[in-house]
Amino acid sequence: MKNTTLWAVVIIVAFFVILFSFTAFYIVDQTQQAIVLRFGNIISIKTEPGIYVKTPFIDNVVKLEKRIMIYDIPVERVITSDRRTILADTYAIWRIEDPQKFIETLRTVEVAKTRIDDIVYSHARDVIGNYTFPEVLSIERLAILEEIKNRSEASLEDFGINVVDVRLKRTDLPQENTEAVYERMKSERYAMAAQLRAEGEKEAQRMKAEADKQASIIRSDAQKEADIIRGTGEASAINIYSEAYSLDQDFFELQKITDIYKDSFNNSVLVIPNDSPLLELFYEVE
Repeated sequence: MKNTTLWAVVIIVAFFVILFSFTAFYIVDQTQQAIVLRFGNIISIKTEPGIYVKTPFIDNVVKLEKRIMIYDIPVERVITSDRRTILADTYAIWRIEDPQKFIETLRTVEVAKTRIDDIVYSHARDVIGNYTFPEVLSIERLAILEEIKNRSEASLEDFGINVVDVRLKRTDLPQENTEAVYERMKSERYAMAAQLRAEGEKEAQRMKAEADKQASIIRSDAQKEADIIRGTGEASAINIYSEAYSLDQDFFELQKITDIYKDSFNNSVLVIPNDSPLLELFYEVE
């Protein structure tokens, strides 16, 4: 009976020893930092790896990530200074810098992510709102992200969070904006094509008018030269006729009447009065 009681006591003691061992000691590895809480108050903070002791059943150990974490912030709408709405897809690289502030203000990582989301988006909206859409897509993008990171780091410092970096994965236009931009680009191209056509037609009209002007000048010069040549030829003919007439007037008259006969009697019937000068030569022949 005594042996049974003794074994029972030993078992109970062993049980409590094992239970005490599991509840009185806790392990912190190199990727963690631990906060010991007693009735909600912070008793100690352990940031180095090792085995530590706590009061069983009274103290509660909260372990937090010591490594850098990445939080992918949901895509949000942001308006640029030139009134363009864009979809900003960002993510934050962060870590728990001060465990005490973190536990006192946020308590859990999930609550911390919500706060990071709100603060980073708020600063991204304010900073991007100071730049135009082309600037957001240019080399200015790095300066924009650096400013967002600095503002976010200052805002989250009171929560024990250190923002290592903020990155912008991509910036897209909303679907309705994409269609509007496409339509505007198409309209601009149509307007440009119409302008080019109008300028081409204007240039064609100018070239045609210039060609017509040149052709008119050439025709006018040719007509003028032809008139001069014709006038010169007629004057020469008159001079020749005058010289011939002065040498032999009778022969000239004969030549002239002969030409008239030749032109008049060619397959024609003429009625000539008796006193016509054209019949004088016939009378003389008779």
